[in-house]
Amino acid sequence: MKIGMNMFLWTTHVGREHEALLRNIKATGFDGVEVPVFEGDNDHYKDMARMLDDIGLERTAVAAMGDPSMNLIGDTAARTAGVDFMRTALDRAHALGATLICGPLHSTLGHFSGEGPSAEEFTRSTESQRLIGDHAAGLGITVALEALNRFECYLLNTMDGLAAHLEQIGHPNIRAMYDTFHANIEEADPIGALTRNAGCVAHIHISENDRGVPGRGNIPWRETYAAIAEIGYDGWLTIESFGRGLPDLAAATKVWRDFAESPEAVYRDGYRHISTSLKQA
Repeated sequence: MKIGMNMFLWTTHVGREHEALLRNIKATGFDGVEVPVFEGDNDHYKDMARMLDDIGLERTAVAAMGDPSMNLIGDTAARTAGVDFMRTALDRAHALGATLICGPLHSTLGHFSGEGPSAEEFTRSTESQRLIGDHAAGLGITVALEALNRFECYLLNTMDGLAAHLEQIGHPNIRAMYDTFHANIEEADPIGALTRNAGCVAHIHISENDRGVPGRGNIPWRETYAAIAEIGYDGWLTIESFGRGLPDLAAATKVWRDFAESPEAVYRDGYRHISTSLKQA
């Protein structure tokens, strides 16, 4: 397994100005970082790849769709825009040197119909994801779809629901991500949700119940790491935490207060939490 740090704690666009931070993350012991791919051309991400190679950090990518005009379960125009966005995000991830991209990449974040998902929306999603999967396959990238809590999306909230939808999609490059924060909200049995669906899990986010420092809250960490070891997972364990430094992201993630005394506490204490827990598991 590899330990990663999601860059959302600081930015939605990683650049050369973050080099000192990235070197500190590397010095802490992290194997890699998770880089947002919302903006910038491929040349920018190739430059980031060179910088990360020089630092010695591997990387995964993360993205989301926040504009209802691009929605993979919406009308024809919205689906076309959503697929185009995902193809661009995959191209950026490839330029970055990432072989995995994760996030709520199945529907528009924070956009609701007022009802639960319909059969037609699942059919639209299946068609969209197969197109995305084909593009991802050509680049050697895995797309890890994230089941989010019901307050952030309505299409996929549980791991069982996500696994069932992945079976419907039936594409080897479209898989699942398990996020401890969302599972703690939506799953009656968060550990069982992971072990039951282990076969489709390609990525794991380590995120505390309050989005703060992993290990300080009420996630059942001992049982979580035991389950991760039990299923033979050998991918990334990536810390995801949020702060108030980015107003748009803070609004989207409903972050109204500080969850830690500093960003350094999140990644330094978070790294120790993961590494110690893995040894105990």
